[in-house]
Amino acid sequence: MAKEVKKGWALVLGGSSGLGLATAKKLARHGFDILIVHRDRKSDLEEITSQFEEITSTGVKLQTFNVDAANSEKRVSTIAEIQSLLGEGQQIKVLIHSIAKGNLKPMFSKTDTTLDHQDFQVTLTAMALSLYDWTKDLVNRGLFRDDARIISFTSEGSYKAWPGYAAVSAAKASLEALTRNIALEFAPLGIKANCIQAGATETRAFQMIPGHEKIREDALQRNPHNRLTTPEDVANAVYLLTTDEASWITGTVIKVDGGESLR
Repeated sequence: MAKEVKKGWALVLGGSSGLGLATAKKLARHGFDILIVHRDRKSDLEEITSQFEEITSTGVKLQTFNVDAANSEKRVSTIAEIQSLLGEGQQIKVLIHSIAKGNLKPMFSKTDTTLDHQDFQVTLTAMALSLYDWTKDLVNRGLFRDDARIISFTSEGSYKAWPGYAAVSAAKASLEALTRNIALEFAPLGIKANCIQAGATETRAFQMIPGHEKIREDALQRNPHNRLTTPEDVANAVYLLTTDEASWITGTVIKVDGGESLR
């Protein structure tokens, strides 16, 4: 098999697990050098490091930053580090937004703590507004290549009501709206922006959703292929959106669910 030609740099926000990690691995196999921003505890770093070694084994460069991507000060300092690391003439071809940091409290309960304004604010900032914050700062520093691609992950929960998902649902709906506007307003720079609506996928974030067992069961019943979506299914679609052939796709929400949402 011929070695992949280097494609440039891909920056993955939330790339130590789930969809973000699968995407980083996929892009690395296709010749992208990888930058990963993640937020993990020291106790988890040994396992995460072994996952990152799978990326470097492909022969690409990998630089990781264990910081909170939703923190404005950390974002500014990390982007400065990235600019220094890339050096003159190197820019980012792909930005992946896979931040899963949201409150999963109910809106009403007689026994449990319920959502308040701060819960919504934290969730919206991390899972939606951070996409614009990173995009704007990278643009201002001239770090995007021509024909750059921005890809984020949404879910059916952006328009369906699930118990305990209200804050994340609001964030996903906002993420989709921001993606459309980024596609429109940054088009003069050649930037393309899209959301992928993944089907039910067994990730750490999915398993934290209240009632995820029922969501999983319903997804299996609805899916004509009788299986759940995998992180690799989603990563494959992300890679397609980074290709030259996908350069005219922008401002869309693309379903990658094996037909789960058909019924």
